[in-house]
Amino acid sequence: MNTKIRVAVVGCGYWGPNLVRNLSQTAGCEVVLVCDAAENRLRHMKNLYPALAGTARFEDVIENPNVDAVIVATPVRFHYPMGKAALEAGKHVFIEKPLARTVAECEELMALADAKGLVLMVGHTFLFSPAVNRMKEIIESGDIGKVRYISAARLNLGLFQKDINVAWDLAPHDLSIILHLLETSPVSVGCQGSCHVARGIEDVTTMYLNFKHDCCAMVQSSWLDPKKVRQMTVVGSRRMVVYDDMEPLEKIKVYDARVEAPPNYDTFAQLNYQYHHGDVYIPYIRQDEPLKMEMRHFIECIREGIQPICGGPEGTEVVRILEGANQSLRQGGASVSLVPSRALNGNGNKPAETNLVAT
Repeated sequence: MNTKIRVAVVGCGYWGPNLVRNLSQTAGCEVVLVCDAAENRLRHMKNLYPALAGTARFEDVIENPNVDAVIVATPVRFHYPMGKAALEAGKHVFIEKPLARTVAECEELMALADAKGLVLMVGHTFLFSPAVNRMKEIIESGDIGKVRYISAARLNLGLFQKDINVAWDLAPHDLSIILHLLETSPVSVGCQGSCHVARGIEDVTTMYLNFKHDCCAMVQSSWLDPKKVRQMTVVGSRRMVVYDDMEPLEKIKVYDARVEAPPNYDTFAQLNYQYHHGDVYIPYIRQDEPLKMEMRHFIECIREGIQPICGGPEGTEVVRILEGANQSLRQGGASVSLVPSRALNGNGNKPAETNLVAT
């Protein structure tokens, strides 16, 4: 395919301009149209990109024969209907996280994309972060031993959403990273939260995930913190990795730290824990912008006819966990069983579980 992929971006609010900027810098594609119901946002985009056409009607996007692919960066309630309409019109589709509001909606989008031979990709941006992928390499090397526990915190003041709670807004990033690192799905989820500002919309949540092989994860999300936090800790049987996305350069630190109990003891008095504190290693991390890499991958998938690393199955699995978390919230934090229906790697193969096994 020698011609450029012609892209329309739907939604020009907080994230839309970033998408247009990165698409404009991506080889092999051209942004031909932006769409937003708010005229002031269209004027803002026109000021940034004078040659770029704009429309307030979504129908102008899907009916345009000069549009090959559609980026949906709207409130979540529009993800499914707009994604479905674009696929039915024969357009490749990229939808910002989460893919849709229910697993049923996600599965319908996947089936439609498969039937029409179109690319369906979800915005799990941090799967394209050099720091996240360096962390995955460290885990897969066996350097930290068996993964025992992962904790993630994504906190800031706002931005409040009207149609979803904070778990649906912020946790998809952490969930997609955890699934990417472990290459397997949780067997259950529990979630607790509180609504402090808007009635019925949780602005603080804590999610607990249980995996096979005695591995667990905790995901904390908040719109009510004064300081922006983007941190994840992976605790292994030998070492521990801390990923801090707010660090400009030293995003990954590997700690030679662990706790060991004696292999055999008969009484509580004989139970003496051994604490090991060693060196801290800071690996070199490339400074590639994840969103730019993500847009490049989307265009590559269209041009080469390949499955994205964060396609329908990956997006569906995150929504499955979020649905379970919502159910748990309504049940006071009770554990909810999860049964994944499709492989996570998008190619029909069973996802590996080696990252949870001691090496």
